[in-house]
Amino acid sequence: MGRYKFETEEHMMFRDSLRKFLQKEAVPHYDTWEKQRIIPIAFWKKLGEMGFLCPQVADEYGGLGLDFSFGVIISEELERVGTSLVGVGLHNDIVVPYIESYGSAEQKKRWLPGCVSADIITGIAMTEPGTGSDLANVQTTAIRDGDHYVVNGQKTFITNGINGNLFVVVVKTDTHVEPKHHGISLLVVEEGTPGFTKGRKLDKVGLHAQDTAELYFEDCRVPVGNLLGEEGKGFGYLMSKLQQERLVVAIAAQIASEDMLETTIRYVKSRQAFGKPVSSFQNTQFKIAGMATKIELGKAFLESLIEDHIAGKAVVTKVSMAKYWLTETAQEISTECMRLHGGYGYMEEYTIARRYRDIPVASIYAGTNEIMKVIIAKNIGL
Repeated sequence: MGRYKFETEEHMMFRDSLRKFLQKEAVPHYDTWEKQRIIPIAFWKKLGEMGFLCPQVADEYGGLGLDFSFGVIISEELERVGTSLVGVGLHNDIVVPYIESYGSAEQKKRWLPGCVSADIITGIAMTEPGTGSDLANVQTTAIRDGDHYVVNGQKTFITNGINGNLFVVVVKTDTHVEPKHHGISLLVVEEGTPGFTKGRKLDKVGLHAQDTAELYFEDCRVPVGNLLGEEGKGFGYLMSKLQQERLVVAIAAQIASEDMLETTIRYVKSRQAFGKPVSSFQNTQFKIAGMATKIELGKAFLESLIEDHIAGKAVVTKVSMAKYWLTETAQEISTECMRLHGGYGYMEEYTIARRYRDIPVASIYAGTNEIMKVIIAKNIGL
């Protein structure tokens, strides 16, 4: 039996082959990657060779033409290894779909095969030093000059910022239009474009192997042919794609919670205190019973949500609920599980310590949980 009702034998074989691949190619090296603060491009290339990058891309561009359900399996199995692999999910399920949905035939031919093989690693540059959730107020400008846009501005907290070589950049092509979001466009900027430079790799509390960076654009001349979709339509494109991004974050939070609980149950059964296993104390049992219940509720909600999303239903309200609730729940569970490990939970050699560091940012990225509540409130008529 698969994890989900929609899982067929093909899904289960896909999951099994991915899990075996990660056990060999990721798990033994993950601690080293965390220390080195980056995931090697060689690992990305191996993912590409095995068909684990952008499996949803049409076969004419080198993909497998599969639906989002296979992306769910990839997200889950990567998260089981560790949250620092989040950049792969971002590439597969968040950035590449912009090119698939809004790219011209020429752009798809130019970029998608490389996205599947890892010759191209993508990022999306929305956030700026002064603009996070308020996307309509981005300050990075792209002014048309003949056959080019001249881009000026700065982006920060960009996932895949170091390994990435193709960025979908949120820019203002019209700074005067009202309402402001009508001036937003998406421009694809390739590494090596004059005037485009990468800043330092940012040192984060968690996600140590995930490369996050600042990007700078100084009179950066980007060909007009790199405009994604239509000028001024960027905000609408972002809104339509954020549903899947938030769903991917919710899926990762759910898996992290499940993994922490499994780890902690094993630990409390093996750890002795006062001459008996820690698992025999009523306090431990109550804590674990509470967490197990929340995890089961989250899993059931998430499964129905994934099915609706694959069926093409608009689930913005429910996705916002899942993103907010599951990331908050994961954070609570990380604290409880760390405490149940006692002093060992605070030691780097125990994976619960890493989970405890990695989880808090999920309540911030892909739209803060406060923004999720704003969306929920608005959509239920408040």
